[in-house]
Amino acid sequence: MSAELLINVTPSESRVALIENGILQEIHVERHTKRGLVGNIYRGKVSRVLPGMQAAFVDIGFEKAAFLHASDIAVHNEIAEEYSAPNIEKQDIRELVRDGQDIVVQVVKDPIGTKGARLTTDITIPSRYLVFMPSVSHVGVSQRIEDEEERERLKGLVQDFCNEQGGFILRTAAEGVAEKELIQDAEFLRRLWAKIQERMKTKQSNVLYEDLPLARRVLRDFVGTELDRIRIDSNLSLQELQQFTDEYVPELHKLLEYYPGERPIFDLYDVENEAQRALERRVDLKSGGYLIIDQTEAMTTIDINTGAFVGHRNLEETIFNTNIEATQAIARQLRLRNLGGMILIDFIDMTDADHKRRVLHTLEQATNKDRAKTNVHGFTALGLIEMTRKRTRESLEHILCGECPVCKGRGSIKTIETICFEVMREIVRVNRAYDADKFVVYASPAVAEALMGEESHMLAELEVFVSKQIKVQTELLYNQDKFDVVMM
Repeated sequence: MSAELLINVTPSESRVALIENGILQEIHVERHTKRGLVGNIYRGKVSRVLPGMQAAFVDIGFEKAAFLHASDIAVHNEIAEEYSAPNIEKQDIRELVRDGQDIVVQVVKDPIGTKGARLTTDITIPSRYLVFMPSVSHVGVSQRIEDEEERERLKGLVQDFCNEQGGFILRTAAEGVAEKELIQDAEFLRRLWAKIQERMKTKQSNVLYEDLPLARRVLRDFVGTELDRIRIDSNLSLQELQQFTDEYVPELHKLLEYYPGERPIFDLYDVENEAQRALERRVDLKSGGYLIIDQTEAMTTIDINTGAFVGHRNLEETIFNTNIEATQAIARQLRLRNLGGMILIDFIDMTDADHKRRVLHTLEQATNKDRAKTNVHGFTALGLIEMTRKRTRESLEHILCGECPVCKGRGSIKTIETICFEVMREIVRVNRAYDADKFVVYASPAVAEALMGEESHMLAELEVFVSKQIKVQTELLYNQDKFDVVMM
């Protein structure tokens, strides 16, 4: 499998695309004025404790207060206290924090929709091979390192670095790495934590640590991924990334290339069009079937339909083949759109138990390639597949799109016919309440046209009913569902 990263940098925005076998699989976008908060460490102040929710709101310097649940409080985290305190078992939120308390927190989920950032006091700082955990003293190993011998070797090497000042988790990229490189990583993380502790004492800013900007963060996180090359369309950014890879991820240095082409870098693999298609509800399958993807605040739903695919044998085979093809498309769309949280998938109903088992297995295999943690929970009693995908940053749609000013996020608006009937009811209501000589209706072009055209007979009948003249005036700036009835 061939894979490469395309990095597009402008003064206001950075974008990174992962291409596998010529097909866009992931796209990451970061506006420089709206950088994500995940991984950042802040000095916050508890603004409100909510015993009923076993949580607290914490002011970290943003418009929306951040959310801290009791289960995410790992240590007594006042600025003046030691940060090597042991984990606290389940306790009442009122025993853990109080109103007005200073607290050091880390963002684990960006603000999404109306919700503020999600916080933890269990600080973790990642590097190339390790994740440093100041609040514990043990060693953990990534589950993706499956070889038991290698797990024990790595654990033994890192165990020597652990003490009362913190422990480590070995990342997937640490597999096969020598002791010297692990020591360098551990020393770097301890130096970084020492700097953060110094900032805690100065109180000059509530920002104690910020995660890397997008391009560098992606390179750090892609260590261990088989890449053929990394192309960047900015010479200045290339130099910065060369310096960064030299120091932190030398194995990626040789893959960096400057892209000087006249065509925009994201035109190379049709990335712009693919990103645009990733914002649409409908995803067409090669067979003629299609997916309908709806993202809501509570969950994402995916519906599979056979569409024009009729198959060559029987209906059950047609359904099975469409569902199998859909599993690959779903896995790609989850990565491409960065969909997270709870996901419900409505596959086309299958009666064959073996077909159900194979579709479930294929979906599990397809989602195993995802770097975000996914869990497929199987079929529910209603025949839906329930799964979860770890959500930390906002989805592609939430980054690139906003609420529709016409439908206000409903996804639909009233029909022209409905608005016409509302206009007529309003005329009757106003006529009964007030004494007027005639009425003028101000409406959008489409509604005005309908009132003077196909609905004109009803308007004429209404004039007879209220014994008043009714005129229609077009307002070009009105949305379809906006109108005014004015008495003259």
